[in-house]
Amino acid sequence: MTSPVFETVPPDPIAYLDRLAVSELGREYKATMLAALAVEPGHTVVDLGCGPGTDLPALAEAVGSGGTVLGVDHDREAVDTAADRTAHLLQVSARLADLHELPLADASCDRARTDRVLQHVADPSLALREARRVLRPGGLLVLGEPDWGTLTVDHPDAALTAAYTRYVTDHAVRNGRIGSQLPRLAAESGLDVVDVHPITPVFRQVGPADLVLGLQRVTRRAVAAGYFSAPDADRWLTHLATGPFLATVTFHVVTARA
Repeated sequence: MTSPVFETVPPDPIAYLDRLAVSELGREYKATMLAALAVEPGHTVVDLGCGPGTDLPALAEAVGSGGTVLGVDHDREAVDTAADRTAHLLQVSARLADLHELPLADASCDRARTDRVLQHVADPSLALREARRVLRPGGLLVLGEPDWGTLTVDHPDAALTAAYTRYVTDHAVRNGRIGSQLPRLAAESGLDVVDVHPITPVFRQVGPADLVLGLQRVTRRAVAAGYFSAPDADRWLTHLATGPFLATVTFHVVTARA
């Protein structure tokens, strides 16, 4: 089943991050993360997995002219874009680096953040230990990640929803349950977890939900992986496109102290 309500071509990764940042969900959770960071003028802040630099200007404003903001990412195109977008901000720099082996000195940062990054990395525990290493005693790390196991897309056949969610957590996202695992993993890395703040957006229209979830594209991949039959996939997508729609997933913002 093909419907104009679904995107058929995967968006450019940078364009996807940009549009998510300005969505209602993006604005809400990013504001929550920024408040939790409690950045002060003069601080040194590192954005671990900064992507195209979406959040670097807000961090630069928070640290002021006397502070430092470093964006770190493993993707060259993202780092180059971040550098271009923040070239006018003298306190900001973007660097190509691996979150598992940060090119930063021990206890060199006051604040650190990751935003939907640990769901994709090879070893979240190692990345968290590296974040703890570069934080000064008392420094804060704020983590924002979804738990894709909480994803619910309403459908009259609950088994289809279960199959879709299972495919997402099994295959579509490397660390699909990371949102709920963050407090434990942070504690195991030596951090003191001081707050866990859940955010659960509710999508009532299929179009905006598809811009975040890629419903048709993911369903087709689930068919190829054996989670859906082709007829079941058509039945699933037809209802999503034409029936009353509701989808939710819980996003966790975790604050931890070094």
